[in-house]
Amino acid sequence: MGLRINDTAPDFTAETTQGTINFHEWLGDSWGVLVSHPKNFTPVCTTELGTMAGLDGEFKKRGVKLIGISIDPVSDHGRWKADIKTATGFEVDYPLIGDKDLKVAKLYDMLPAEAGDSSDGRTPADNATVRSVYVIGPDKKIKLVLTYPMTTGRNFDEILRAIDSIQLTAKHQVATPANWKQGEDVIITAAVSNEDAEKRFGSFETILPYLRKTKQPGA
Repeated sequence: MGLRINDTAPDFTAETTQGTINFHEWLGDSWGVLVSHPKNFTPVCTTELGTMAGLDGEFKKRGVKLIGISIDPVSDHGRWKADIKTATGFEVDYPLIGDKDLKVAKLYDMLPAEAGDSSDGRTPADNATVRSVYVIGPDKKIKLVLTYPMTTGRNFDEILRAIDSIQLTAKHQVATPANWKQGEDVIITAAVSNEDAEKRFGSFETILPYLRKTKQPGA
């Protein structure tokens, strides 16, 4: 059974570029983004890790911790970090997990149980399904999963946009429409009556009986 939204993110202890961590303890009361990679020294992943590093301030503003994982030993991650800086200009300051025994990839259902227990001899194609992004809340629940093919670089603007929506809708009884961006109108959820909507949000627009829009709370 694969991981689903609102499942508890599996806990684990692993070696990283910043020492041994227990994932839930490391996350603490923060939001987290776990980004997985099939292999070190792969071109698309190199650009992704650098882009994440360049956006570190944006994630911190949202109370989000970043962590990466690759199907390789930690000893290889240092050399890859140097390549990432050369390619993108950004230093990777967040931890990178070494998953040489494939335990975390299997725990998160990115590799099957029969994949073995070593990264030795495995190619990026062997690990092609280790291309998921997990957004995890302070309650340790999975809020979002995005999985990309190896040839398509991840859109971190979209990940930030989704986090803005998830954090907003966790605080207020609203939802966000297609292509919503920070500051734009939001949808009032069905659980809120018209009378309560007036008290909470002031004016709102009824587009359909089940679709009511209002200004973003706090915008």
